[in-house]
Amino acid sequence: MPPFLVSDVDGKPVSTAAWKGKVVLLNFWATWCPPCRAEVPTLIDLATRYKDRVQIVGVSVDDGPEEVKAFVKDVGINYPVVMASREILAEYGGVAALPTLFVINPDGNVVQKHEGLYSRELYETEIRLLLGLPADATIETFEDTGQIFLKNAALATELPDVDFGGLTPDQKKMALRRMNSDKCDCGCRLTLAQCRINDTSCGVSRKLAANVVKEVASPVRPPETEKSATPQE
Repeated sequence: MPPFLVSDVDGKPVSTAAWKGKVVLLNFWATWCPPCRAEVPTLIDLATRYKDRVQIVGVSVDDGPEEVKAFVKDVGINYPVVMASREILAEYGGVAALPTLFVINPDGNVVQKHEGLYSRELYETEIRLLLGLPADATIETFEDTGQIFLKNAALATELPDVDFGGLTPDQKKMALRRMNSDKCDCGCRLTLAQCRINDTSCGVSRKLAANVVKEVASPVRPPETEKSATPQE
């Protein structure tokens, strides 16, 4: 889990170092996001029922803290809410959708990422599994190849909406290397691979990635220079 030390909207310090030993639900949200607002009662309930073993933290992407602070008070949010910074958003992969919720185990490792609105039952099942409590499910693990953190994009062997089907294995490796070095022109400051993972709706990175595949599949060869005729003696 990328660490940070910030103040919440009430001015109290919030440090990731204090969460070790607990399951953490790190929730990126905004007051203007209807699914985010719909999710808040579930998070309040989970924070109440698992208060000694679970830490829920809201990370607001609103423009300013005043509206957030008023919302926190009005709905009775019982967990810390901090304002998102550019650094936090970058560390957690850009956060392309709201709400986005990261599930972190008691060892401080990110084990799940949810984009969109999910049920109370799903979150509670994950909490219980990570706390070693009875639950009607099993834990499956996988290697992060760009699904969670953008820093792992270089490990990805597939990218959203990028068709590598016509390439040989060596050509595919070459295309992926280029997509992990070439920058996207959409203004995101990410590589093509990172932008495809971070924002699957980005038409700019989709087009540029398709061009890379096309160029790798049919490399342009430099024109042959005409041989100068050697005069006969």
